[in-house]
This record gives sequence, C-alpha cells and structure tokens, in this order.
Amino acid sequence: MRILITGTTGYIARRLALQLLEDKHELVCCVRDLNRIPDEIEDNPLCTFIKVDFLDPEPNKIPKNIDAAYYLIHSMSTDSDDFEDLERQCAQNFKNLVSATNCKQVIYLSGIVNDESLSKHLKSRLQVENTLKSDIYALTTFRAGIIVGSGSASFEIIRDIVEKLPFMITPRWLNTKTQPLGIRDVLTFLSGGLGKEELYNNAYDIFGPEVLTYKEMLLQFAEVRGFKRYIVTLPVLSPKLSSYWLYFVTSTSFQLASALVDSMKVEVIGKSSNINEIIGVKPMDYKTAVNLAFQRIEQNAVISSWKDAVSSGRFKDQLSKHIELPQYGCFKDVRHRKVIDETHTLNKIWSIGGRNGWYSFNGLWKLRGYMDKLFGGVGLRRGRTSETHLEAGDALDFWRVLYASKDEKRLLLFAEMRLPGEAWLEFKIVKDQLYQRAVFRPKGVWGRLYWYMVLPFHAFVFSGMINALVKK
Repeated sequence: MRILITGTTGYIARRLALQLLEDKHELVCCVRDLNRIPDEIEDNPLCTFIKVDFLDPEPNKIPKNIDAAYYLIHSMSTDSDDFEDLERQCAQNFKNLVSATNCKQVIYLSGIVNDESLSKHLKSRLQVENTLKSDIYALTTFRAGIIVGSGSASFEIIRDIVEKLPFMITPRWLNTKTQPLGIRDVLTFLSGGLGKEELYNNAYDIFGPEVLTYKEMLLQFAEVRGFKRYIVTLPVLSPKLSSYWLYFVTSTSFQLASALVDSMKVEVIGKSSNINEIIGVKPMDYKTAVNLAFQRIEQNAVISSWKDAVSSGRFKDQLSKHIELPQYGCFKDVRHRKVIDETHTLNKIWSIGGRNGWYSFNGLWKLRGYMDKLFGGVGLRRGRTSETHLEAGDALDFWRVLYASKDEKRLLLFAEMRLPGEAWLEFKIVKDQLYQRAVFRPKGVWGRLYWYMVLPFHAFVFSGMINALVKK
C-alpha cells in the first residue's frame, strides 16, 4: 500500500514509519522542514518526503495516488492561547487535502475520552476526531491513555521523579486511575488496523491490562529499577503549584507540565471492545513495558523522544532559517586548535552534552542550566536521546541541533535557553584545524550587557572545551 504519514519527526510517527517499512509499505512522509528528515529513513527507497505545513498548506500538495493516511499531529506543550482552534484548523486542512486523493482510510491516534469532565487537551483530541470524520474516506480512531516507552513524555517524567526523589510529597492527582499501554502495543494497533474494513468509521479504546493510579505507576517503576521510594499525597497543592512541582523536578517544559496536570486529574479508563481479537494483540503489563523501555535505553537504541519535538523547547522556526551563522551585529568567540586524531575529535563532538557533559567546567554549565530553569527555560535536564548520535532537530541539553554532518565535520547548535538575544555554537574541522565558534546576536541594551557579563567566563569555559575536544 502507498501510505501518507504525518508528524514524521514525532515520537509515534517516527517509530511507526519503521514498522510500516518492515511490512514493505511505500510511505509518503510529511515534514514541515526538509532539514529534519529522520536519518534512519532518509535514504530508504520506499520513502518519499514532501514539505507540508497543515496550518498553512499549499493546494494539491498531497499526491493523489495514496491508499491510506495516518494523522499523528498533536502537541501538548504549545503555549498558544488558541490551541484548540489551531488543532481544529490543522485537522480540517488535512481533511481537505486528503479528500482530494484516492485515500480509503485515515487512522488517527487520539486519547481516551470517556470521562465527562475532560481536560483541555482531551477535548481538543475529541474535536479533532469529529473534524476528521468524512463521507469520502473511512476514519479509524484508536484512543490511548498513558503510553509507556523509552523517550515518551510520561515515561521520562516518571523516570525523573523516581530516580531523583527517594521521598515524595505529591499532589492528590497521583491517586487518579489510568490504564497505561506499552509503545510496542500502540504500534501494533496502528499498523494492524491498516486496511481492515471492519474497523472503518469506528473508534476503539486501546489500553493495557491493569488499572493503576499514578502513585502505583511510580512505585512499580521504582520496583523495576530496584529503588525503595516513599510517597505522601497532599490535597493542598493547586494545579499551578503541581505544574511548578513537575517543572522543577523533571525535564518537562512548564507548558507541558501544565497540560499534563490538567489531564492527570481525569480518570483514563478504557471501554472494552473486541479490538484486541481483531488486531491479534495481547497488551503487555506496565512492568514489562518499563523493562523493555530500559533495554532500549541500555542499548542506546532509543528511536525517538518527546524532547526532540520542536515544541519541547523555545525554538519555533524551521531549522533552515538559522543554519547560516549571522555575520553582522553579533558578538563572537572564535577559537581553533590543531586536531591530532580527527576520528577521536569528531566522536567527542558527537558525544557532547547529556551524561558526558561539556568536557570543561561542567559545574558552570550546570549552574547556567539551573538559572535557566529558574527563569522558565528548558535547563539542562532534557539531556540527549542518544549518547553517540545526533541529527538536525535533536534536543541537546538547552541547545537544539540545527545541522549535524560527520561527513562535512560540522555540528551547529542553536540556544533554547532564556537569553536577551540569539546564540549559536558551531564545531567544524577544516583540514587539520578544529574551529569552535560561539555567536551571539543581542536584542537591545540588555543583550549587550549580558554578553559583557558572561565574557570573563568564556576565557576558560570555551578554551577548556576546545582543548578537551582535541586532546587524545
């Protein structure tokens, strides 16, 4: 089958694309930025990539000869006031474009919406589902609750909490019930529902075999990791205080923390159906899903992470708009050193940040991360998805990867920390020299004052970093 897949760089779609390619389907992958095509599918002969922004699409952008489509566009971390209108508009534009093709089935991954008092984001997902319904193609909706897998937002947030806090004083919404579902089972439902006519124009709740509270999920996660954790829930923490609690303890943004708190107050219990028998899947329990996730992490084989979504940080534009370093109106710190072993230096550059740190004065980098978090930034806690691999669009601590090419020996980062301006950090090897460039484009007087305030630290922080990169 020839399948259109949206949200190609997202957490679910990136994994689903690999599953569909294994099944020998031909994919037409929609991306907003052609510089962010995932490395693992970029050169696959079964993949075609088209640039589409469903908030402002070009007419006739979607090829006519597609058999099915996946609608996997959703962001919980947007800070837009008209979030629901944007979601509806995006779905309507997708519907209009797909309706002009030969598409017979659209598959949409939504959230379980059985509670009467839905959160803002669950209401939005239901609204999108209603918008996508059509007389031209059949809509199949899978409604999932908490998704458990390496790199998923819920998994990484629970991991942060469990690994950092032996004793927790938590909000009362930790007693809310849910039915977590492993990411592998989600992908089985999505791929298994393709082309099944008995699923046309129907919606199905998909969920794991256990009903657990968030508190029980934390404790079971701790048990899998071999930790002893103690949890006390208090009724006094307001939604806003709860959001701040999540924001400062975990790697999430404040917008995502607020959205999660809003959603976690609602019970997510699925309605039974025969969907498991139709697809032929027996969903795994929560502990099994957590164990499998850590196998991926230990093998450094995490395919996708919520942190790599552009909406996880402050970067809003297409990467291509920032790839060329600005030349005018900027402050620069440029250093170069002779490279002794090119392969060794490239590997160190591609392993920078995350657990490996920044090779010099890590305490100062951490302090800058704490300050950024204090002022509402992303901080250093996002880390990196892979310890050795980088590609355009990846989150790297409080940076965003704009360009990464080992063949061209160039890595370019853009700062997502709170700054009175814009900042880039580039590493590039030319002949036998490593060039390290820090470029800052200030905004107003405060931007210029900021540069001169941090300038004394550059002498040893940036110097130490480049020395470490070339040192054998």
